[in-house]
Amino acid sequence: MPFGSEGVDPGIGLALSGGGFRATLFHLGTLWRLNELGLLGRLARISSVSGGSITSGLLGLRWPQLSFQGGVAANFVEIVVKPLRAFCERSIDALAVGEGALVPWKSVSDAVREKYEEHLLGTATLQVLPDTPCFVFNATNFQTGRDFRFSKPYAGDYLIGLVRNPSFRISLAVAASSAFPPFLSPVTLELDPASFERTRGADLWDRIEFRKVVRLTDGGVYDNLGLETVWNRLDTVLCSDAGAPFQEDADLDTAWHRQALRALDVATDQSRALRKRALVDDLERKLRKGAYWGIGTEIASYQLADALPVAPAKASALAALRTRLDPFSETEQCQLVNFGYALCDAALRAHAPGLGSGPAPGWPYPSFQLG
Repeated sequence: MPFGSEGVDPGIGLALSGGGFRATLFHLGTLWRLNELGLLGRLARISSVSGGSITSGLLGLRWPQLSFQGGVAANFVEIVVKPLRAFCERSIDALAVGEGALVPWKSVSDAVREKYEEHLLGTATLQVLPDTPCFVFNATNFQTGRDFRFSKPYAGDYLIGLVRNPSFRISLAVAASSAFPPFLSPVTLELDPASFERTRGADLWDRIEFRKVVRLTDGGVYDNLGLETVWNRLDTVLCSDAGAPFQEDADLDTAWHRQALRALDVATDQSRALRKRALVDDLERKLRKGAYWGIGTEIASYQLADALPVAPAKASALAALRTRLDPFSETEQCQLVNFGYALCDAALRAHAPGLGSGPAPGWPYPSFQLG
């Protein structure tokens, strides 16, 4: 197990997948329903990747401001939903690519991080995050091919060791987690090698070059579900997956750069499928408690008579939405939030009915129902 210290403990872990602003908004719906069910405040760990890290980054930053009453944060919409929706109206990736190309001393990843700081996360460091839940932002270490984790207690990957109580900014952790290759990556960290603690399994610790300069890319390259760090630790796992189903293409463009991107899509899809199958198998065999829901899931498959109605055509359209960090319209935003909410509710009631209790489900945005 990574870091050599993980074991399965009692508690609820939530994994938020990648998928650009599509994921950011879908997971907002997930958090909305978890809050209503009294589960948000009971989470022991939130692990996120890419677009999911944008959501969890603001949630972690604003956690001390949430007013929990009877287990429910009464100000969740004001504190979390509204700022994230406003952020998803902005153009982030295209402007960052332009700045990175035109400004010699600035990389694309620098530009992305600056936009996270200016418009969402400020300059707060990982040390302002709460102790519980533990927020983990996952990136991929290009050099070691392993999961590089940012959290309040530590940052690092198990092959090179850990930096304890790291002072990295949240904006940097989110930028690294969402550094989609090749356009938004790498995020380059120039570090003091002495800041790393040698931990069990850190086989590359003796090679100082791995601790001096670290190059990171999107966490989804390693684990697009953000699942590993909760699956290895907790007995109850909730997984919100906004990754779209793989799209077959009979008329594939064979230009070299298109082939490279297609190969990444295939590898990512297979990795996600393997992790998903393993999780679902654990849930079905009662080795874990919890539930999985994905943007490609048909809500009718939960066989709930009172599930919020989602028309298949609307579900397919939402699953096919772009994974860009570019402006999403009000309709796109509200429908994605509604979809994440509806699937989260159905999955929990079908597969983990005793986990939480709350009001009957109702569309967060009634004017944008999906039936």
